Amino acid sequence: MTVQVVEQRSRGFICVNAHPEGCRRNVERQIAYVRRAFERPGRGIRSALVVGATTGYGLASRIVAAWGFGAQTLGLGLERPPEGKRTATAGYYNSVACHEFARRDGLETHSLNLDAFSDEAKREATLRIRQSMAPIDLLVYSLAAPRRVDPRTALAYQSALKPIGKPYTSKTIDLDRARVGEVTIEPATEQEIADTVAVMGGDDWQRWIEALLAEGLLAPGARTLAYSYIGPQITWPIYRDGTIGRAKQHLEMTARSIDKTLQERIGGRAWVSVNQAVVTQAAAAIPVVPLYLSLLLRITGEKQIREGPVEQIARLLRDCLDEGKTPAVDEEGRIRLDDLELRTDVQDEVQALWPHISTENLRTATDFDRFEREFRNLFGFEVEGVDYTQPVETELALGE
Repeated sequence: MTVQVVEQRSRGFICVNAHPEGCRRNVERQIAYVRRAFERPGRGIRSALVVGATTGYGLASRIVAAWGFGAQTLGLGLERPPEGKRTATAGYYNSVACHEFARRDGLETHSLNLDAFSDEAKREATLRIRQSMAPIDLLVYSLAAPRRVDPRTALAYQSALKPIGKPYTSKTIDLDRARVGEVTIEPATEQEIADTVAVMGGDDWQRWIEALLAEGLLAPGARTLAYSYIGPQITWPIYRDGTIGRAKQHLEMTARSIDKTLQERIGGRAWVSVNQAVVTQAAAAIPVVPLYLSLLLRITGEKQIREGPVEQIARLLRDCLDEGKTPAVDEEGRIRLDDLELRTDVQDEVQALWPHISTENLRTATDFDRFEREFRNLFGFEVEGVDYTQPVETELALGE
């Protein structure tokens, strides 16, 4: 046992530790929301595999499948466990909390702490499903890892957050100093584009589908989802038209290929769900995006239309994948959950305010305070109801 007072430690936009009780409260809050959002338990999901299940949209997917539908869940992600006085990552503590509350509520959940890109993860997941779960009727692919080692070639790929074709200059926030300034990012090389597609495209999603089909572990009519983002034009040079966007285009092409395979083999379906911008560690690392998010938080808050990951995924699974329901899609076959973010009145306000934001008015013209708070919440800090002066047990075991 290791009982200690845990104080936040950060390095740039990265928080290097996590608070177990804060993470537990975050999971508990999401579970409570899901229970309120479902008038009756959903009936369209009995057994779900979530690849990338420890934070953000993946964690929300696991929670909604379990507490909204009563589904068996298997969550997979690679997180650092606690070691002595060194805390675990937030994702690890989130998974611990999921197991605690699942036991309390009589739900069956399993976790694998493995590199989702690896063959080992696919072998262990198929073994766990065969031994302990019903065939999978929902596979959610929600990885946001920056690096991938392809097990077929042993080659390592590192994603890049860069524009394509020409340098990009725009406003951004120096998160260490809370200062608004300009950033110029040089364009990606062809190798950086290819590497980003290898990490963040659809290749590994396709391999998960193939592994489950080969083992006969996808239920008739099984559905699969992967998550993407488009956003407004103000972010396109670094996102949709940049290296990440190229990877997301590959993801969408893969969805169409998987959809055809599943329809032919088991009567299943595959979709990409385009979600709204939310505060994540990955988002904080993308130039321009933290400033845009700070503005968006203010505007959607004032209009009372703000949604985080759990609110969006509850809407997605309840309204699109419950028994007897089929999602509406756009002309590219994508589910669109970004309707509130891209409302004309919201984006008109973003465009009007953007040129006038400076260091001096950052906290009044935007909701940068909330951005900072939500970012720290991701790691279990500044969570309402937690007394951070009290020591907590940090060496928690993850149930499997």
